Amino acid sequence: MRLPFPPAVRLVNARRLYATIPRNPQTLVEKIVQRYAVGLPPGRLVKAGDYVMICPEHVMTHDNTGPVISKFTSIGADKIQNPRQPVFTLDHDVQNKSFKNLAKYAAIEEFARLHNVDFYPAGRGIGHQILVEEGYAFPYTLTVASDSHSNMYGGVGCVGTPIVRTDAAALWATGKTWWQVPRIVNVELRGQLSPGVTGKDVIIALCGYFDRDEVLNAAIEFTGKGIATLSVDERLTIANMTTEWGALVGLFPVDETLMGWYEQRLAALELRTFSSPSDSSIPPPPEHPRINRHRLSTLRADSIKPDYGAEYDMHLVLDLSTLVPHVSGPNSVKVSTPLPLLEQSRIGIQKAYLVSCTNSRASDIAAAATVMKGKKIAPGVEFYVAAASSVVREESERRGDWEILTQAGAKILPAGCGPCIGLGTGLLEEGETGISATNRNYKGRMGHSKAQAYLASPAVVAASAVNGYISGPVSLDASSSLEQKPTFSILSRADPMINTTGPVKESLVPGFPTSFAGPLLFIPQDNLNTDGIYPGKYTYQDDITPERQAQVVMENYDPQFAWVVGSYKSLPVRALADEAVKLGVILISGYNFGTGSSREQAATALKAAGVPLVIAGSFGDIFKRNAINNGLVCVECPELVADLTKVHANDGRRGAGGRQGELTVDPKLHINVSMVDGQVTITAEGERECKNYSVRTVGSSVQEIWVCGGLENYILKEIPHKNM
Repeated sequence: MRLPFPPAVRLVNARRLYATIPRNPQTLVEKIVQRYAVGLPPGRLVKAGDYVMICPEHVMTHDNTGPVISKFTSIGADKIQNPRQPVFTLDHDVQNKSFKNLAKYAAIEEFARLHNVDFYPAGRGIGHQILVEEGYAFPYTLTVASDSHSNMYGGVGCVGTPIVRTDAAALWATGKTWWQVPRIVNVELRGQLSPGVTGKDVIIALCGYFDRDEVLNAAIEFTGKGIATLSVDERLTIANMTTEWGALVGLFPVDETLMGWYEQRLAALELRTFSSPSDSSIPPPPEHPRINRHRLSTLRADSIKPDYGAEYDMHLVLDLSTLVPHVSGPNSVKVSTPLPLLEQSRIGIQKAYLVSCTNSRASDIAAAATVMKGKKIAPGVEFYVAAASSVVREESERRGDWEILTQAGAKILPAGCGPCIGLGTGLLEEGETGISATNRNYKGRMGHSKAQAYLASPAVVAASAVNGYISGPVSLDASSSLEQKPTFSILSRADPMINTTGPVKESLVPGFPTSFAGPLLFIPQDNLNTDGIYPGKYTYQDDITPERQAQVVMENYDPQFAWVVGSYKSLPVRALADEAVKLGVILISGYNFGTGSSREQAATALKAAGVPLVIAGSFGDIFKRNAINNGLVCVECPELVADLTKVHANDGRRGAGGRQGELTVDPKLHINVSMVDGQVTITAEGERECKNYSVRTVGSSVQEIWVCGGLENYILKEIPHKNM
């Protein structure tokens, strides 16, 4: 439904070519990843879609460090390959003072001290904020985290992206892990925000109006003249919530605004002791290991820009000047409503939150304090505040903003995630409505599943807390007015069937199949989630065998699937002449295959059933990571999915099973997928005529993991003998 007052937005066809085009132009993301890719053939340039082995600058884990330690030790590792690479930050369950949680925190700190890893205890702040403050996330670097909001590092020109726990253990043990470079989307920001409109409104609007998976599993590069008008804090907010928009990276360029922000940060660090230029008797403070003059000078001298002619999968355009404050929800980031419209409903609230890594920096607290100065929280409303870090709180206290919030009646929480992740004090109760400056308002995330959660900017959250209903600061000042802007439009979009790169011939690691071949099974379904692939009731049965996993695979989607796959256990001998061909049932499905939870059994059960390779229109990123980490190969072929849908899906569309009502379609086709050049050949039984497609081949990083039998065995192979 198109709502009134939305921003003027344009979606422009990408793959834009410029006048002077380098021979192999790269985007900014591709150039940064190139710096951190290891083991590439000489002269090989990193491009979107490539599987590469990366050695990131840093890897952050938080409260989940405990399970990563267990994974690390269980694979036989006992020494961290590069102690300067990991960073531990305790931030999620910091309100929990139980013996069990404190013991867990103590064990993590002990491990950090034993291995000389940088450690930040509970109360120091949220990990993502710490990584920015302390320079672990730094321009033109690649830093990963075992947390989905690592996208936030893009606000300071750092490629930040999430990984899973097994990847973190691999990085500790070997310093590297694999990554598939996502498709890259150019999001151009034009114009300038009106007074009262913030970076939070920008990302809420983007999530709400571009809600058809335009950036799903993509790396976003923000461009355009409007970027210069955004503060660094606003960029961090936007980059942070590109996660909710569906992206894996949200990268802003490095410009004078960012360099000025680092100069201010450096000046603050240089004044952190009693030394001064006029008093030579007191030596200057030691240089910060990551934010220092030398590093900033190098940054200025080594500017990186995308090449002219760099290829983008899509080009979105947003005119910032047309945007009004927006509110997300209830209970979905894809529902975005202009505040002037929502205010008319006078939606009452019982709780308000200024917490999280998204919007709890000093500028956010200052914005809330400006609204609340001299006022009180409305009766019946609880307003919870937690700084993003101890540094943020100290700055807010020094400015006087913290005192304004406490005098207004705010309830103070320790620096950490808290209510944002549904932990600790102040969660939403059944029937309550809350408004929050956090990043997620999924049903039940911040409390009871029968509560209503909205997202908004700090100023709107503060105004709502004072008024007792969802409203903006304008509601507190009847003399002010807010201009309402026109609608947005989508002019065109990129065609997912277009493959401009073509197949790339890949050198194969010894032992990796030259091709995968076998009968083709088609599941005409988009968004087939991990619960459908592997039922949750089996997830925590730790003693379940691979054979049993094979019996229950797809049970929630199609109870007949395991039987259909099992009927092909005796495969035809047609491909056995070549021992390098891996035989098995090749599964084809729709888009966003494997979305949902992080359970790795969704991948291991398919492999146990005899499926060595899955082809889909696209994959849920965490499923793909778990699949490759366990030796299940995943490739994308939208054209093949479209053709199978036309011929074999009920009414020619996915989501309604096959033409005979079956959920798993067996079209009696044989498929061969070459791993050398990506050529896909499909033939019908008893026929010589074939149809051809192409897919992107998998890189040596994925091949090595497959040959080793999974990432854990790869880690064992890579660990130096002295570490064992």
